[in-house]
Amino acid sequence: MERETGSTVSPRPRAPEAEERPLALITGVGRTVGIGAGIARELARQGWDLALSYWRPYDARMPWGVQTHDAERLAQELRDVGASVTAVEADLSDPAVPARLLAQIRAERPVRALVLSHAESVDSSLMDTSLDSFDRHFAVNARASWLLIRAFAEQFPDEWHGLGRIVALTSDHTVRNMPYGASKGALDRIVLAAARELADEGIAANVINPGPVDTGWMDDETRESLTARQPWGRLGTPRDVAGVVAFLLSAPGGWINGQLIKADGGFSA
Repeated sequence: MERETGSTVSPRPRAPEAEERPLALITGVGRTVGIGAGIARELARQGWDLALSYWRPYDARMPWGVQTHDAERLAQELRDVGASVTAVEADLSDPAVPARLLAQIRAERPVRALVLSHAESVDSSLMDTSLDSFDRHFAVNARASWLLIRAFAEQFPDEWHGLGRIVALTSDHTVRNMPYGASKGALDRIVLAAARELADEGIAANVINPGPVDTGWMDDETRESLTARQPWGRLGTPRDVAGVVAFLLSAPGGWINGQLIKADGGFSA
């Protein structure tokens, strides 16, 4: 079994009427508490079918560790609201994986929306970042995003002109998180280039900066400090981000293109 296509969740058979549901690929959906999971829940409620990618070895390196059954639990939760779901384990640091991931999903039917919520994020500063960590951040956050966008555009049907959507999640956090912030800056430029270069294909592309969203990575001191800076007096949630993504994927959201949207509750004001 190839590592990027080791699907642990098989798609359920779809009734003929379910073919009318559009399909979105969301990357970085390895945990039920993550932003990607929040986006998946909102899109499922709004009538989307879903393909999800995740990479457990990344979670194993993080403080929260691997949540062994999260992919299966989330897939069942989404199916319970009517979505067809395929979950695929994908190592996006491998340059061959993005095209194969899209080809695997496209073998069943085309993807109408691409949501890039995956990330490599390991704290380190300008002075102590290793070459290996720097390269891995750019491979996952920038290079894989470019390759996923390219593969998405290549499989996009001509007859869907005006319906295509790309949304990526970014961050302006750079101090003592240099390789993450720098690679996210590169991601921004790639997506904004797509907004112009893929316009003839009828694909809109935007970037969302959600500000600080606590999905298990914050300690108490960090949580209190960031909450104090929020005008609303609370941190963002995955559902807050999901609502913005869902709008950008909707028909009314199609006129928004080539934007870096700070949907952070006023954190950056």
